[in-house]
Amino acid sequence: MFKADVIVYGGTSSAVTAAVQVKRMGKSVIIVSPDKHLGGMSSSGLGFTDTGNKEIIGGLAREFYQLVYQHYQKPESWKWQKQSEYGNKGQGSPAVDGERRTMWIFEPHVAEEAFEKMIADNEIQVYRDEWLDRENGVVKKDGRIISIRTLSGKVFRGKGFIDATYEGDMMASAGVSYSTGREAGSQYNEEWNGVQIGDFPIKKHNFGNLKISPYWISDDPSSGLLPRISAENPGSRGDADKRIQAYCFRTCLTTHPDNKVPFDRPAGYDSTQYELLIRIYDAGWQGTFRKFDAIPDQKADVNNHGPFSFDNIGMNYDYPEASYERRKEIIEEHKRYQKGLLYFIANDQRVPAEVRNEMSQWGYSKDEFTDNGYWPFNLYVREARRMVGEYVMTGNDVLSKKDVPHSIGMGSYNLDSHNTQRYVTPDGFVENEGDIEHPTPKPYMIDLGSILPKKEECTNLLVPVCVSCSHIAFGSIRMEPVFMILGQSAGTIAAMAVERKKDIHDLKYEEISKKLVTDGQILKY
Repeated sequence: MFKADVIVYGGTSSAVTAAVQVKRMGKSVIIVSPDKHLGGMSSSGLGFTDTGNKEIIGGLAREFYQLVYQHYQKPESWKWQKQSEYGNKGQGSPAVDGERRTMWIFEPHVAEEAFEKMIADNEIQVYRDEWLDRENGVVKKDGRIISIRTLSGKVFRGKGFIDATYEGDMMASAGVSYSTGREAGSQYNEEWNGVQIGDFPIKKHNFGNLKISPYWISDDPSSGLLPRISAENPGSRGDADKRIQAYCFRTCLTTHPDNKVPFDRPAGYDSTQYELLIRIYDAGWQGTFRKFDAIPDQKADVNNHGPFSFDNIGMNYDYPEASYERRKEIIEEHKRYQKGLLYFIANDQRVPAEVRNEMSQWGYSKDEFTDNGYWPFNLYVREARRMVGEYVMTGNDVLSKKDVPHSIGMGSYNLDSHNTQRYVTPDGFVENEGDIEHPTPKPYMIDLGSILPKKEECTNLLVPVCVSCSHIAFGSIRMEPVFMILGQSAGTIAAMAVERKKDIHDLKYEEISKKLVTDGQILKY
């Protein structure tokens, strides 16, 4: 048996900041990570950071971006590109903030090195490739988690626990309430929750004016649907459903000939899976490369863009609750789809020549994910379970229609929920549904109760990633800097509860907020 004051389950960026904060507050901590590589999506390809307003990112999150800055100040860090040649473009602002000595755009391996440095400098024990026994591994007594057991048989006993996974497996196994999918817009009086059928200006990554037939033989329903188009009724505006944001991998690609690995034809490759894309090209679409975002050393963080792209729409609905075996199948299907799509665009003769030739200039970065075939370690799980805790953050909180009572950190990014389904419209064309990109008017506060389970369900568990919020609120909260912020806040509360020998719900907010501010967290704007 392994013991510590606080047990952190997960390998995400939030897990790292939670553990570092616990240790710096003088308490013992162990990270139990299903992942071999720490950092979650921050070290798995998401290097073009979704920052929003950088002024509200403080504490350990800012410390991480300062470590990234320090790395790129060294001339030897620029192997494939001169520093002067890097464009310094971030999301709406420069990638480098010299005044605050932060850098927001980075290569995957640089992020992983920064997280490993935070772990090493704080002498934190990490057990890797340890997967929670979801059936019988969480032991509770009198509303408190006593210990967790992994599939390898290791038992970890603690006074406080933090679930910092993207999936929320420990939270669910502990009997804590949660939701998946989309709530009805009426449930929390939200304008942008539930099914989003119809035309409105904040809907992106769709077909727009392109009128594309979904059938193998255009305008002939009897010929059957093209692959990756659903025959199901999409629902009505504002309806609740179990659909979730599409997932993808954030591939790290390069055009440098000495660091490039050509796109390979994946096992099980089927060119017919991409028939819809050919019709989109034939209709004149030209957006293939608009989300090849430049990161240092002549590389790109590649994300979804347009009506048919790297998001594998509709293929992940069962992921949140799925067994480990089923999740592996879903991950492999996403990998096969996305690797196949890269190969298809670079090689299929039906792809416009200028697009095919440009894609052929790109390849996998040879110096990234070197023990995983140059492929990202993690699938981008944009949304899985969401706790229903002491306070539920909604779109009204995120849009600052009201102030939360007990801020433990801030967010600022747009409502950004990716498409959830691809369906056939009543007039016989293909359409995507679910993408919402709505600006937030100003940075917003995230409530303490959003990382606390209901008191009657568990009194020593904190949940800084699968936070208590609605689907559409999570569309903004789900950004990596916010997960790091909430990780630090969770670590603070866990350590404070151990120190005072209290349940997490019985701590005074005034004491929590004072410590957070002392340690650099920004609680109001």
